[in-house]
Amino acid sequence: MATLLNLSDSDSLVRNDQSVSNRTSNRSLRVAEKERKKNEAEDPFVLALKYFSEVEVGTPVIGNDELEKNLVQVEKVAFNRGLSPEALSVMLEFSMSLRMGSSPCARVLKCLLPASVVPQEAVVRAVVWLSVGKIPISTQVLFIKWVLTVFDMIDAKDKLRAIYGFIFSFVADENLCPFICHLLYLLTRKESVRVFRVRKLLELQSKLGRQPYLLHLLSLYKVFCPELVTLSIPSRMRSGFKNHISPWKSALMGVQKRNNLQVPSSISTAFAAKDKTTSRKRKLNHLELPAMSAVTNKEPQMEQTSGRKLVPLVQIQSFSQLLKNMHRIELPSQMGSLLGSSLALQYLDCVQDESALLRLNFWLGYALHEEFLFCSDGGANQNAGEALQFLNRLLCAQHFLQEGFPSSDAFLYKFLNVWDGSLLCPQILNLLSNIPVIPSSQIKTLLFEPLMQLFFTSSLFFKCGLIECLNHMLLKWLTWHSVYALEDDLDISLNSHTSINITLSGFKDSVMDLVHFVGRLASVGLQLEGCHSLLLSFILDFYETVCDTFLRFGLPLMVMPPPGVFYPAFFATDPVSVDRLAYIMHRYKVNLTSAKSQEKVTKQAFHINRQTFRDFNHYLVFMVNGLWNSNMCYTETNLQLSEELLEKSGVPQSSTRFDLIHHPAFMSYAVDFHQKCWPGRKDMDLNSIKQSKPWSWYLEYLFTQGFDGLKDFIQHNIGRWA
Repeated sequence: MATLLNLSDSDSLVRNDQSVSNRTSNRSLRVAEKERKKNEAEDPFVLALKYFSEVEVGTPVIGNDELEKNLVQVEKVAFNRGLSPEALSVMLEFSMSLRMGSSPCARVLKCLLPASVVPQEAVVRAVVWLSVGKIPISTQVLFIKWVLTVFDMIDAKDKLRAIYGFIFSFVADENLCPFICHLLYLLTRKESVRVFRVRKLLELQSKLGRQPYLLHLLSLYKVFCPELVTLSIPSRMRSGFKNHISPWKSALMGVQKRNNLQVPSSISTAFAAKDKTTSRKRKLNHLELPAMSAVTNKEPQMEQTSGRKLVPLVQIQSFSQLLKNMHRIELPSQMGSLLGSSLALQYLDCVQDESALLRLNFWLGYALHEEFLFCSDGGANQNAGEALQFLNRLLCAQHFLQEGFPSSDAFLYKFLNVWDGSLLCPQILNLLSNIPVIPSSQIKTLLFEPLMQLFFTSSLFFKCGLIECLNHMLLKWLTWHSVYALEDDLDISLNSHTSINITLSGFKDSVMDLVHFVGRLASVGLQLEGCHSLLLSFILDFYETVCDTFLRFGLPLMVMPPPGVFYPAFFATDPVSVDRLAYIMHRYKVNLTSAKSQEKVTKQAFHINRQTFRDFNHYLVFMVNGLWNSNMCYTETNLQLSEELLEKSGVPQSSTRFDLIHHPAFMSYAVDFHQKCWPGRKDMDLNSIKQSKPWSWYLEYLFTQGFDGLKDFIQHNIGRWA
C-alpha cells in the first residue's frame, strides 16, 4: 500500500513539472511573437512598405521627405538582398498606379530586384495599368524591359498568356513595338496565332520596314502555322532579340549570388553578352533535339473545327496505337522532337502532312543555319560532340524516310563553300548523298565548283569518301527515276512529299553532268595519287552503277568512262581491278545491245550517240587484243606508243606483256599454274601455257579463283567462247 502511494505521488509530481514546463514554453512563444511584432513595427523596411501601400492619391512629391526616406530604405534592401514577392507586389502597384504621379515611377522600377520569384498576379495588374494612358512612354518601355529581364523568375505564365490579345494590342505603338514583340515571342503558343494578328504584323512591316523584331515574331508564327504566314524569312537573320542594356542585370546577378540562388539563364546570358572579357564567338548551344511534349498538358481535347478528339503524339506508345489514331494526332509544340521518335517519323511517312513537313523543315533550317553554319570554327570544335549527335540523328531520320529534307539541302549548298573537308566529314558526305536531283543549270554552281576545290586539295581518304558519296547520290537519283517515273515517261517527281517535277530530258542532263564530273575528278585524282588501288576501287564502284543505267534503272542513257579511268584500271597491278573492269565492259555491252535491239523493235527506244559506240568498241578491242591476242598496240585505239619509246624501256616483246599470262595482275597465277601443271620442270617457260590444252586449263583455273567478271567478258566477247 505504501508502495502504491509513493508511485502515485511520483506521477503527480511528473505531471506538475510538465504542466509548469508547458506554461513556461507557451509564455516564451508569446513573448517571442510579441517581440517579433514589435521589431517588425519598428523595422524601417516594413514601415516603408506600409507607407507605399497606404499612400493616398495626389500626395505631393516635391519636398516630401517621408517619401525620400522610405524610398531610400526600399532601395537599400532591394540592392542588398532583393525584394520578397509581397514587397514586389506593393512597389509595382505603387509605381504603375501613379498615386504620386509619374516622377518616382522610373526610380521605383529600377529597384524592383526579386529575391526569389516574381508573383504573376502583380505583373498582370501592372500590364493592365498600361491601358490607363497616363503613364509616360519612357516608363512603359522601362516596365516592359523589366518584365523581359525577370521573365524566367515569374512563378507562372498562364494568366499572362490569357491576356495575350491585350498585350498584342500594344504593337501598334512604334516605341513599344520592339519590346512587346519580344514579350509576345516568349508567350506565343500555337493557339495564339490568328490571321488578324499576322495581318497586323505584316501591316506594321510595310509601314516600319523589315524590322528584326517583327521578322522574329513572324518566324515563330510560321513555325506554328506555316499556312498563315507566306512571308519569306531571311535565313541569315540573327537569332534572338536585341539585348538592350537594362539597369537590373548586374544588380540582380549580385543579389542572386548573395542569396546563393541560381541566376536565371536569360539574365546570365544577357549579362555575359555585354561582358568585354567574354568571347564573342557563337557557340553550338541549340543543336540538341527538343524533348517531345504536347501543346497542352491536358487530356485529349476536342478540335474546334471538326469536333474530333485530338491525341497528343507524345501519348502514342506503339505502332498499333498510331494506326488507331492516325487522323487524330496532335503534333508536338516543338517540331524538332519528331526527329528523335520513330513513331513520329512513321506518322510523317504515312500521312504526309504538308503543314507538319513545312514546320519541321523550318525548324531544321533554322537550327542548321543559325547554330551550325554561322557559328565560328572555335565554337564548332568545342561542341563537335553535340553537332555529331545532331547530324547522326538527322541522318537516321533521312534514312528512315528514304529521302532528305529541303532545309538540309539548302544548308549543304551554303556549307560546302566554307567547309574544310575535315569537320564532321562522314556526316556531311552522308547528308550530301541524300540531295535530290539538281537541275543542270544549277548543278555546277551549287555542287561541282565547291566539291572540285575540296577534292583536289584534300587527302586520299577524302577523295575516296567523296567518290563513294557521289556514287550513292547517283544511285538514289536513278532509284527515284525508276520508282517515281510517271506512266507517260515525261516527267518525274523529285520528292514524294512535294510537287516539284523535272522533265525526263532535264533529268538525263543532270545525270550526265554528274557522271562526266566524276569522270574528270577520277582521271585527275588517279594521276595525283599515283593510281592508288583504294581510290581506283571506289571509282570502279561508281562505274558499276553507270554501266547498268538502262537495264537496271530504265534510264535511256549510256555514258562511257574516260580514258583516264579505263587505262589505269586495265594496267592495274591487282587482279581485282582488272576483273572489275572486265565486268563493267561486259555490262556495257549487254546494255548497249539491249538498247540497240529495242530501237529496232519499238519506237520508244532512245537514240545512242555514235561516239558512245565508238568509245566502247575501242575499249573492247584494246582489252581483247591485250588480254587474249597478246597484241596490246592496236592501230584503231586511241592509245599509241612509239616503237622508240618501247625499245628504250628494255622490255622484250612489249606488245605481249599484258596478256592473261604476263599481265602484272595475273603473273602470280600463271606461275602457280605452271608449277602445278609441270611440277618436275626446273626451268619455267610461261609461254608453254599458250598451248591449246594448257590454255583451256589455265582459263578454267582463273575462273575458279573468283574472277567472274573476267569469265563473263571472255565468254561473251571471244569468238570461240561466244
